[in-house]
Amino acid sequence: MAGKWFDELKVGETFDHPIRRTLTETDNVLFSAMTHNPALLHLDEEYCRTETEFGQRIVNSAFTLGLMVGISIGDTTLGTAVANLGWDEVRFPKPLFHGDTVHVTSEVIELRDSKSRPDQGIVTFLHRAYNQHGDLVAHCRRSGLQRKRPQSV
Repeated sequence: MAGKWFDELKVGETFDHPIRRTLTETDNVLFSAMTHNPALLHLDEEYCRTETEFGQRIVNSAFTLGLMVGISIGDTTLGTAVANLGWDEVRFPKPLFHGDTVHVTSEVIELRDSKSRPDQGIVTFLHRAYNQHGDLVAHCRRSGLQRKRPQSV
């Protein structure tokens, strides 16, 4: 189990996740197609070249969000999560493009015991994603229900 138990986490603890991911055209087009998102910003190179400020297709922000959280799982909640409770304050201050490489950090910003489940707690992370230039491209708060370390019998 790679993830941490709820009672192992500390407010202010930061994870600099070692997994990095270079985004491909296939990632973007396949994700957009699978989610039925026909936005020209993700699929039409000519439109983006001539009609947008970006000059090229941008990566689907829902993919960026999923990737950012997914990269964090191995170090934080793998094997210890009960449920994802929600994403708040999701922001994309800069776009990602095909060929960009993403890296992610996560910070524990809140911990509280579950009122209804004494063997679990609620953790809130602040996830941040950066491109290869160090530009912040996405961030969100994510709350999850996390198992506490099992008590010895």
